[in-house]
Amino acid sequence: MSKKHPLSAEDRALFNELVRGTTRMKQDTVLHKIAPKVSKTPAPKRLLSEQKDASHYFSDEFQPLLASEGPVRYLRADVDAYELKKLRRGDYTPEIFLDLHGLTQQQAKQELGALIAACRREHLFCASVMHGHGKHILKQQTPRWLAQHPDVRAFHQAPNMFGGNAALLVLIEQEEWQPPALL
Repeated sequence: MSKKHPLSAEDRALFNELVRGTTRMKQDTVLHKIAPKVSKTPAPKRLLSEQKDASHYFSDEFQPLLASEGPVRYLRADVDAYELKKLRRGDYTPEIFLDLHGLTQQQAKQELGALIAACRREHLFCASVMHGHGKHILKQQTPRWLAQHPDVRAFHQAPNMFGGNAALLVLIEQEEWQPPALL
């Protein structure tokens, strides 16, 4: 038997007899439609200005006095120390998450500014900022930037359920709620 025709002459004849009268089908090809690219609409000017305004607080030269031993933590002078303990224990559940993985320092500053502005606008009290491990650049800089912002009340290394030492839980200052003025 040759490799080109592994069937015997008898088997080939039987096959030809069985398929006699059939027609060869044309191969149908299914073309999947490519999803149209979603054009990114520019963010409203108000959101862009909030992001820019909030990110101007972050300086790379400023070195705040942060705890050198133990987990990363910060407490603004006018905030009760018990808030820091609640953050450490995981009593606060983050209402919003920010992932800084893969961002440059400039992008990370802008995103932090936007996060703080969004928290104030949406009245969110607790946020989680995931800076990751990587080359330790964002891991070192993120607490320094957050400590400079006047709307950050406190932050602490996140409990394991929220990212452990690759994330921070941040408490954001909220404006006093005032009822709308009656006309």
